[in-house]
Amino acid sequence: MTTVARKAQLLLVDDDANTLASLSRAFRLAGHEATVCDNASRAVELLSNEKFDLIFSDVVMPGKSGLEFLEEIKKAGVQAPVILISGQANIEMAVRATKLGALDFLEKPLSTDKLLVTVENALRLTRLEDENRELKKRLGKHQLVGSGAAMTRLAAQIARVAASETRVCILGETGTGKELVARAIHEKSPRHDGPFVTLNCAAVPAELIESELFGHEKGAFTGAAGRHLGKFEQAEGGTLFLDEIGDMPVAMQAKLLRVLEEGEVERVGGDKPIKVNVRAVVATHRNLEQLVEQNAFRRDLFHRVYVFPLALPPLRERTEDFADLAAHFARQVAVQNGWREKEFSSQAIAALERYAWPGNVRELRNALERAVLMADGARIDASDIGLSDTAPLAARAGTSEELAGLLSGVALSLAAMERTFVQEALRRTRWVQKDAAKLLGVTRRKLNYMIARMGLTHPSWRRHRGVQNRDPASRGLP
Repeated sequence: MTTVARKAQLLLVDDDANTLASLSRAFRLAGHEATVCDNASRAVELLSNEKFDLIFSDVVMPGKSGLEFLEEIKKAGVQAPVILISGQANIEMAVRATKLGALDFLEKPLSTDKLLVTVENALRLTRLEDENRELKKRLGKHQLVGSGAAMTRLAAQIARVAASETRVCILGETGTGKELVARAIHEKSPRHDGPFVTLNCAAVPAELIESELFGHEKGAFTGAAGRHLGKFEQAEGGTLFLDEIGDMPVAMQAKLLRVLEEGEVERVGGDKPIKVNVRAVVATHRNLEQLVEQNAFRRDLFHRVYVFPLALPPLRERTEDFADLAAHFARQVAVQNGWREKEFSSQAIAALERYAWPGNVRELRNALERAVLMADGARIDASDIGLSDTAPLAARAGTSEELAGLLSGVALSLAAMERTFVQEALRRTRWVQKDAAKLLGVTRRKLNYMIARMGLTHPSWRRHRGVQNRDPASRGLP
C-alpha cells in the first residue's frame, strides 16, 4: 500500500537572492509551494495574513536577525515549525535557537536531499502533534459503534471501498453519522497519513463557497488581506469530505466538476492552475436523482460523484446496537465532564429501542448526556431518559406530518417504508397523481417511476381521461 505524499506551503526568509532562488526551485521540483521573502520584517507581515506549514529562515540578515524573527513570531502565536539555517553557525547560536523554539538548525551549504528529508520529518512531526491534540479533544467522538447486521455490513463496505480511489457518495438522514463514515474511509485508505478536511456545503454562503473550496489570492476581493488556501489545497495528499453536496449552488457545481476531472484548482484572483492530489468523498441527506430531474443538480457531476453510493441506516433500524451505543456515549460524556460512569438498566435500553429517534445518533447522544446528568445513582433507568414510548418516524423530504405519524413506531425496511408512503399518499389523494406527488414532495415523473417500479395499479385509472387512464408501466418509464 503506497503512501500519498503531501504538498507543503513553505516560507523561505533569506537576504541572499541566489539562496532563495535555489531553495525555492528545489522545493517546487519536489512538489511543494514556496513563498520567498528577503527580510524578516516583511516575513512577519506575511505571517499575519497567511498560513504556512513550515518556515525556513537564515540567521544572519540585515536589520532583524533570524533569531529575533523566531522570537517575535513565536510570541505572536505562529504555530508553524521554524528551521534556522546559517553559514556562521556555532553551538551557542544553536542552543539559543532551540530555546526560542526552533525545530532544527542547519548549516550552510545545504544539500537538496537533506532539505527534503527535513521537510518530510517536520511535516510528519506536525501531523503527529495535530493528531494527538485531536485525539485528546475527540475522546472517541469519531468512532463507529455497533455490531448489528446493518453496521457489520457497513463496515465491510467501508473496508472494500477505502482501499481504492473510487468516489463515494454517502447517503443518509441527518444525524446518521455520514462524517464518521467518511473519516473511517480516510483512515483505512492509503491516504490515512494525509489530512482529512471537511466542508459543509449547506453552511457556507453561496458567494463564499468558491473561495472556501479553491482559495484566493491577496486582493482578489474586498477583505482578502492575504493568500488563503482553499479546502482542496488543505487536503493535499488526503481526503476532502464535502457534506450536503446536494445544497451546493448549481454554478459552483460546474467548477467542482472541472476540478474532479482535471485534478487542478485555480484560486480566486489567481492566474494559473494548481495541481491537487485529493480524494473527494461526498454526502447528502437529499435525493440527488430527484435533484437532477429538477435541474437543481448537474447530471454530469452526479455521474462523477455517485460511483459508489453508501446508504447509512437510520437509528430506528439499528435496535440491536442500542446497548453498545448507550455504553459508548455514557462513557464519553462521563470522561469529558469528569463524572463517574453509569450503567443502563434493561428497561432503559428497552425505552431507547421503542423510540423512533427522528434525529438519529445525534439526538441519541444528547438524550444520553441528559440521562447521565439526571440519574442520581450509578444506574440509569427508563425514567432518567424521559422518552415517550414512540415518536414520529423521520419523514421523507416534503412528506406531511400526518403521513409520518401514520407510520410511527413501525419497523419497516427502507423499501417497504417507501412503498407504504406512496400507497398512503395515493389513497389520501384518491389516486390523483399530481396531488400525491405534491404530498410526497417529489416530481410527477418521479412518482410515475415509483408506481411502475412498485407495481402499483388502480382500476379507476383505465376509466379516467388523460395520463391517468393507462398503467404507468406502459408509458416507457425507466
